[in-house]
Amino acid sequence: MEPFRLHILGCGSALPTMRHFSSMQVVECRGKLYMIDCGEGAQIQLRRSSLSFEKLGHIFISHIHGDHCFGLIGLISTFGLLGRVSTLHIHAPAQLGTMLKAQLDMFFNYDIGYQVEFHAVDTYSRQVIFEDRSLSVESIPLEHRMPCCGFLFREKPQLPHIRRDMIDMYGIPVSQINNIKNGQGYTLSDGTYIEHERLVSPPDAPRSYAYCSDTRYMPQLHQQVEGVSTLYHESTYAQDKLASAEKYFHSTAAQAAMVAREARVGKLLLGHYSARYDDESVLLREAQAIFPNAFLTNEKDIFDI
Repeated sequence: MEPFRLHILGCGSALPTMRHFSSMQVVECRGKLYMIDCGEGAQIQLRRSSLSFEKLGHIFISHIHGDHCFGLIGLISTFGLLGRVSTLHIHAPAQLGTMLKAQLDMFFNYDIGYQVEFHAVDTYSRQVIFEDRSLSVESIPLEHRMPCCGFLFREKPQLPHIRRDMIDMYGIPVSQINNIKNGQGYTLSDGTYIEHERLVSPPDAPRSYAYCSDTRYMPQLHQQVEGVSTLYHESTYAQDKLASAEKYFHSTAAQAAMVAREARVGKLLLGHYSARYDDESVLLREAQAIFPNAFLTNEKDIFDI
């Protein structure tokens, strides 16, 4: 099975501490990298993660609060200094497009060596905002103090696995492997036809990752992330700060766990911790009491999706 992984570069909230960077993650799928949110110090964290700068082609910004996008212009600058030539695609709420253009015009009134292409995302509707041969990315409308959305990464179905034992038994040439993977059978020299189903085993089930950034608790959100392999849901507060969560349009760890439980996801990742917590274990305990397969995220963590 090809890698489909999540790299945590930052998991803090709007008041970063010495322990955490602001929100930023990288999804790795079939040799390509996709960044989700881009807090301050993104270029530093990306280098520390040993991920290839050149393999990062798309950045998805959930909303334009600073702790989710202040690292963008620094990362763009670093790419230019490193000699990037491939286009960088930014997918974000429309408001960021104007600000990004102003920053690029102000700070880079010369050729930075590559194109930055902006794609406006409608945060109020569910839609496919990116798709290639490996995966699709959909927006997930969220409820925050400003236009905000999450992102759902879905791996495209793969071809079935070749049964090497059957290939060897029938002496089928290697040149026919791709045809068989794509649904064909094979006819032996004596005229015997071997059906496709006997030569392959089922493909791995497609994996999926849902990123639910800053949002208040949404009772119906589980319908948007039903059955995903891995769910990241912000967990800014513990339940004793429920009033603060409601006031500032954030969620508690318990509420994140409720979404995971109702959606029947594979595992739940917690993050976007309030700076008030020196030890986030209180958040983990609250979540695991409702959804046992919950985990804290920390910088440099890598999760198999």
